[in-house]
Amino acid sequence: MSRSSIIAREGLLPIAVSVLVAVLVTQTLGFAQSLIFWLIALVLLLIFRDPSREIPAVPMAIVSPADGRVISISLADDPYLLRESIHIIIAMNPYGTFSTRSPVEGKVLEPPNNPADRGMPHGVWLQTDEGDDIVLVMNRGRLHNAPRCYIQFGERIGQGQRCGFIHMGGQIDMYLPTNSRAAISAGDYVKSGSDVIATLIR
Repeated sequence: MSRSSIIAREGLLPIAVSVLVAVLVTQTLGFAQSLIFWLIALVLLLIFRDPSREIPAVPMAIVSPADGRVISISLADDPYLLRESIHIIIAMNPYGTFSTRSPVEGKVLEPPNNPADRGMPHGVWLQTDEGDDIVLVMNRGRLHNAPRCYIQFGERIGQGQRCGFIHMGGQIDMYLPTNSRAAISAGDYVKSGSDVIATLIR
C-alpha cells in the first residue's frame, strides 16, 4: 500500500470483506436486510481512515506523531539514549486516526540501550541530518494490542511520513534533546504530521 493512501493498511482486508458481504447480501436479500453490513463497512472506514496531512514548512520543527491530547511535558532521563531529555506524552484520541507519523526527517536507528528487557516498549531512534536525536515510543493500545511499526532500522524517513499504527489508539512517548523548545502545553490537542509540538534551537 502506498503511504499516500487514505486508508491505513491494517484496514484494507476487513473493509474489503465487509463491503463484499454487504454487496452479496444486497443482491440476494435486498438493501433493507443488508443495511447492518453497510453500517459495519462504514464504521470500519471511520476506524481505519488515514487522511493525508499538510506538513508545515517550519525550519527545525518537530511535528506531532499522533492525533491526541498532550498529557505532560517535563525534563526526564531518556532510558533509550541515556541522556537528559524533554519528555512529551501524548494520549491518542480514541475518535481520531490511529496511524503514527515521523516527527522529523532523518535516519531510523536502533537505540543503543533497549529497556524492553525491563518491561518497557521498544523505542525508535530518529536522527536528523543536523545530528539531533529524537526517540519515539509507541506503547500498547487500549486493547493491549502491540503497535505496528512500518519502518526499519537503517532507512531514511520523511517528516510526517506514516511510520506505524496502534489499533484503537494508545500512548506515545517522545524524548527530545534539551535544545528543543516546546510549542505546546499539557492539555492541548494536536494532529499528527501537521501540528508543530517543538522546535530545535541552534
